Amino acid sequence: MQNIKGKVMAITGAGAGIGRAVAMRLAENGAKVILGARNIKTLEKLAEEIRSAGGEAICTGIDVRNKADLDRFVNTAVEQYGRLDVIVNNAGVSQLSRIDELDVEGWEEMIDINLKGVLYGMAAALPVFKQQQSGHIVNIISTSGLKIVPMQGIYAGTKNAVRTISEAFRQESDGTVRITGISPGFVKTDFAENIKNDEMKKMVRKGMEKIGIDPAAVANAVIYAVSQPEDVEIGELVIRPSKQN
Repeated sequence: MQNIKGKVMAITGAGAGIGRAVAMRLAENGAKVILGARNIKTLEKLAEEIRSAGGEAICTGIDVRNKADLDRFVNTAVEQYGRLDVIVNNAGVSQLSRIDELDVEGWEEMIDINLKGVLYGMAAALPVFKQQQSGHIVNIISTSGLKIVPMQGIYAGTKNAVRTISEAFRQESDGTVRITGISPGFVKTDFAENIKNDEMKKMVRKGMEKIGIDPAAVANAVIYAVSQPEDVEIGELVIRPSKQN
């Protein structure tokens, strides 16, 4: 963990679930964390919890659908600590339905948060990383993009888009800026609560309760990726329950 201590790391969607677990594990290992999410009260509580445990954390309310919020998020890190070493683009949302049901509002929400939100995070961080000649992008993707099933078409599409963009960036980079894609399977979080389709909400909840893994497992994957020496890049990791098909 020598490569984590003292590093400045920003996490979107940090208020709950995977983002919260990532923030806590990074802070436990000595990182200075910047927490971003829409619910500022939840972030403030988490920041205080981290500080009470001896860690270092600041927070700012952001909506990843707004590019200016991501710019402000990254600028907060630079203003407070003089640099940014890692950005974890974790914020995400799922609306599951048949494509011919035409939940256009749900499509737009997923595209704006899951895809454009990641791009905005990358766009905010990259100028800083280029100036520093170092930096690491971690994009939280999903196993839904690896196994295509009915009801998840648009959600999987947004996640596969991030996978494609991440790989393209890896090939374009000269290695000074690294990128890692992490695809979680069923994880025990409140992720299902935003799903409008009641049948799908129940199915996802059931999967989480039956085989879901602790968010800490995904946080450990982030730790593994960002703790590597500068000449080592972890391209993609898949973290899922051993019982998940």
